[in-house]
Amino acid sequence: MHGHFILVAHRAPWPPSRVALRFEGQRITYQNLERWVSGRPGVTAVREELLALAARLAPEFRARAAEGEANRTMPADLAVKVKEAGLFRLSLPAALGGWEADSITLFEVVERLSYADGSGGWTVLIGCGTMLMAWLDPAVATKALDGNPNICFTGVFAPLGRAVPDGTRSFRVEGRWPCSSGCPHSEWFVTGVFVMDGDQPRMVPPGRPDWRFALFPSTDGEIIDTWDAAGLRGTGSHDVAAHGITVPEELTCAPMFEPARHDGPLYRLSFHNLLAVHLSGFSSGVGRRALDEFVVAADRKHRVMSRTSVADDPVVQHRFAVVDGDLRAARAFFIDATGEAWETVTRGDPCSLQQRAQVMSASQTLHRSAVAAVDAVLPLAGASAVYADNPIQRCSRDLHAASQHIFWNADVLKDLGQVAFGRTPTAPRF
Repeated sequence: MHGHFILVAHRAPWPPSRVALRFEGQRITYQNLERWVSGRPGVTAVREELLALAARLAPEFRARAAEGEANRTMPADLAVKVKEAGLFRLSLPAALGGWEADSITLFEVVERLSYADGSGGWTVLIGCGTMLMAWLDPAVATKALDGNPNICFTGVFAPLGRAVPDGTRSFRVEGRWPCSSGCPHSEWFVTGVFVMDGDQPRMVPPGRPDWRFALFPSTDGEIIDTWDAAGLRGTGSHDVAAHGITVPEELTCAPMFEPARHDGPLYRLSFHNLLAVHLSGFSSGVGRRALDEFVVAADRKHRVMSRTSVADDPVVQHRFAVVDGDLRAARAFFIDATGEAWETVTRGDPCSLQQRAQVMSASQTLHRSAVAAVDAVLPLAGASAVYADNPIQRCSRDLHAASQHIFWNADVLKDLGQVAFGRTPTAPRF
């Protein structure tokens, strides 16, 4: 099964002080691996259970990828299985019935599901909007979940909506938000809004607009069937809309600017670093799937009038070696940067600006490497790769569609460059 870690050191009990791991043929040695999975009691058991759940569902994700593309959303019964497995509560606080998994486990679960099907992995990671419960008052979060942590929260963070105070500690929310992945099977919508002061956004210290997320039951909103896309086609990323609904202030939060109300290592990461953990698993999984599919195809494919396979072409071998090595290196960079951040937050300390920047830099690098990998092998895969059901073609479409997400916006790179030169960005996106 793709992505399973195989322990190479056998004699020391888990967790070993030093262990070598092999992932899909690559060997990475971690110092003190336990520091990355020891954020709270029982995390090792949580890790094992979640990786087992991903391994159990991945074959069905893979087998039903074409069905998801045809339906333009995850099949309804598969979404139910994902809920029942608890995969939409990967980053929900344990106190609220969630897994509250460590950051490396979160990354690997999304990676393995995305390897099986990019749309499926994306649907799961976006559906983990339940993590925002950590920014609500615990009593409010408990009431919102209503005894069922196995539900899906999805939406759009961009402040495309208006929240008008009504004088009763509630807002009248209206707006329309595109690309709300997984909305057909979501119980709650998360929508970015500006709190309004007349016709303009209300300003709050230190002089920024009052940008929040408004959370409301999906039954209070509207789904507008718009999703007819080339990539991530099976994610059901339709528009959602709200038409003057009432949202209590207690169901709004601003995790970009405020600390979580739930104290735990996962929520001591910055909001953007927490997003990086989820999104980077997608990039890594889809990029690796493209390369693995190409290896199989190239070994079987022969060009006209050639006695040797595409895999025996020296030019192909050279190009593949470059992108394969780059993707492996980028993945190792992300694991290293995220592991360092996890070690810091499990001590109870906040991550420094430089640490947060490293996680974002690693995430950007991993995504670029995945895109470069599929871009390198797709032209070498022959005419069959133009068909929509070709897995390399699907990986290409999915990665390029994901590249449009604001998380991989070029402005983030400018901020990272400022940090590298010893400057402090005015409003760092990490």
